[in-house]
Order: sequence, then structure tokens, then C-alpha cells
Amino acid sequence: MASLLKPKIAWTDPTAMTLDVLTANDRPGQHAPSWYAATATATPDHPPLRGEVRADVCIVGAGYSGLSAALHLRERGYDVVVLEAHRVGWGASGRNGGQLGSGQRLGQGDLEASLGQDKARALWDLAEESKSLAKSLIARHGIACDLRPGIVEAMHRPRFEAEAREEVALLNDRYAYPHVRFVGQDEIRAMIGSEGYHSGILDTDAAHLHPLNYALGLAAAASKAGVRFHEHTRVTRVTTGRVETVSGAVTAPHILLACNGYLCGLEGSVAAKVMPINNFIVATQPLPDPAALIRDDVAVGDSRFVINYFRLSRDGRLLFGGGENYGYRFPKDIAAKVRKPMLEVFPQLADTRIDHAWGGTLAITMDRMPHFVRPAPGILSVSGYSGHGVGMATLAGKLASEAIAGQAERFDILATIPRLRFPGGTALRTPLLTLAMLWYGLRDRL
Repeated sequence: MASLLKPKIAWTDPTAMTLDVLTANDRPGQHAPSWYAATATATPDHPPLRGEVRADVCIVGAGYSGLSAALHLRERGYDVVVLEAHRVGWGASGRNGGQLGSGQRLGQGDLEASLGQDKARALWDLAEESKSLAKSLIARHGIACDLRPGIVEAMHRPRFEAEAREEVALLNDRYAYPHVRFVGQDEIRAMIGSEGYHSGILDTDAAHLHPLNYALGLAAAASKAGVRFHEHTRVTRVTTGRVETVSGAVTAPHILLACNGYLCGLEGSVAAKVMPINNFIVATQPLPDPAALIRDDVAVGDSRFVINYFRLSRDGRLLFGGGENYGYRFPKDIAAKVRKPMLEVFPQLADTRIDHAWGGTLAITMDRMPHFVRPAPGILSVSGYSGHGVGMATLAGKLASEAIAGQAERFDILATIPRLRFPGGTALRTPLLTLAMLWYGLRDRL
């Protein structure tokens, strides 16, 4: 579910506005060395774009936003081309924590305080639709992605209990949301095999899944519907009506930028307000008693500003995300990077082998709300999901398809929220955010 406290995310600015996040940390055309890739559904390759083609809509990026938009547009009868620099689901959509949460990235109390109750309610309704949409697409298209119910937000300090209770009461009463309840210390320590948590919130309508297989399933549905995919096709320039690549171009009256953290300077006005960051995950060896760590097979995210998030895989591994860096490239030893916070939560895993370790680039905004914008005539951009993208990116694709079809009211609910630029521009925001992370990292330990 949405965060109760200040937005919790592992900040790092890899100065990616001037460097190439598409090739810096990953092998070209191959998925990250994740447990997800090792257990992915087999899918066909799609050929690179060669020469000039025409379409009604050209979508740049084959993550959740682009895939959802392609599927919904094709169902409306549009001729759609999707361009992907590497592989379908290669970016954050194929390597994230797999949590399908409720609400927005910000809690409803914060949204009411900043935007008013009416706007906050509209955003809640959209977020709930995003969750339902993802579930319905999985069911309708038979996507085998290990969808399972339940997310716990675990409080790592006793002082957060009051805020947890307030958020539960707000959602139960004002939003008539019955699926969330407060969890006290004894219960949360029975649910999670760690002495580090003092209370929490259980959301039984939230869920978790295999993120790469979800992306591949959306792509298969879109391809079956007639969407044309071109992988290994890097976009070099976007102008109204035309998308140029290293080996061809697409002419289309409608263009959707669905790149999130991998925009790579294609649209400077978006880059000023949407910042790429890196985060890291490990998968342990299969555990002899995985339920000793997470009794009810729910996903967990905690209250640290530098958030830890974890869940169990179908084959009994712990998938644990955490840690951050402040440089451009991923650390050389991702497993060691993530093992430290993992052992702070689960010291009993000190002798447990790490079988997979990977990183990924997502994107945040200053207020952690998605960034919807029309940067030029005929061009839409959706991005900035701030670690809350499984559902919201899926919905973003649907809302973009509506806007392209001339029904922009719902797209504009998010597009009209004022977006702040990061302080210091692309040159100074790295040291400024590094200082902020040092402070909030210290606060996590108090």
C-alpha cells in the first residue's frame, strides 16, 4: 500500500542525463541476471526495425506502460508499433520487487493535505483501478505470473504506530476500504521472522507477482492482438510525427514515450522532473523453512526511508530488495551490497547462499507522484512511478490510450498536478540528494 511516512526510496542519481543508462550496467539485448530471468516464460524474439514504417501510434519502451498502452490501443483498432532498445520487459518492469500495492505512492492523508479531499479521492480511485486492471489483465489473458495476495507495511520503530493506526482508520472510514487493518507487535513478529518490526499494516487486496512474466504476458497478448514489436531497436530522436532509430524510423501521428528511468535525454522537459535511480535485489538459495521468515506468503515493505522490501518466491527463496549507491554504475558486488540490510532484518540467514543478484533503474519525481505530460504536439509521456509502478504503469498505458483516442479527462487528472523540478538541475541534484540520503539514512537508525 502507499507509504505512511515521507516517501521511502533508495536515492541515487547516476548522472544519467549525460551518460547512457541503457548500456552502462547490462549486457545489450539480454535481461538482467535475475531470478526472474532464470524463471521467465519462453517468448519469441522480435526483429529490429529496418527502414521506414508507418503506424497510427508509435510507442517507445516495452515496459508495463508501453505494453498496456499497446494492448488497449490495438483493442480500439489502432495500428501500433512498439520500439524497445533491448528486450520486452528489459527495464524496471522486468526486475522490480513485484508488489502490486494499493493507493498512490503518497498516503491519502498527505494527498488530502496537499491537494484537497476531492482530488485525493480521484487519485485513490485511479490507483484502485490500477490494481484491479492488472489483476483483470492477468485473468483475461491467462498470464502465469504467480499472482498472490497480501502486502504488509512493517514499522521498524515504535513511534510509527500512531501514524499506522491513523492511516488504517482513514482508509477504513473515509475511503470505505475494508481490506486493510492494523497489526500489533506480537502479530507482526509472528508473521515476519524478525525482531526488528514493532507494528504494521496488512492489506489483503494488494498483491505480489513475478514482474517479468507479467510483462511478457502483456506483450504476448498485445502481439496476438496485432501489435508490431521491434526489439534491439534504440530510438535516437523523437519529433512530432516521427521516431528515428539507429536503423530506421516510424512515422505516426501519435507517439507515446514510455521509458521511465531509461529516457536517456529523448525529452529534456521530462528529464528535468523525472530522475533515474538505481535499486538492488537478491534471491537466496531455496530455504528449508521459508514460512519461518514470512508466515503467510505476503510481500513486505518496511518504514525505512531507504526501504527494505522482500517476499518469497514460488520455489522457496527469499527475494530481498534494499541498499543504495550514489554513483553512476551498479556496485561490483551487488550481493554483498544487499546482504547487509538483509542480515539486519534476518540475521538467521548469515550462512545462506545468494544465487542471484541484480540491479535496475527506475525513476522518481520530487513528490513521488507519476508524471504525465504532453511535451509536444502529438507526443505523450508517462513516467516517474517512484517504486509504485506495477499497477500505476499499467493504468498509465490505459489512460494514454484513452487520451490518444480523444478521451483525455482521466489522463488529465494526473497531468494537471503541478510537477516540481529537482533542485540544482541535473548538475547539482546528485550532491543535494546524497546529503538528503545521509540525513534520512541516519534517521532510519534512530
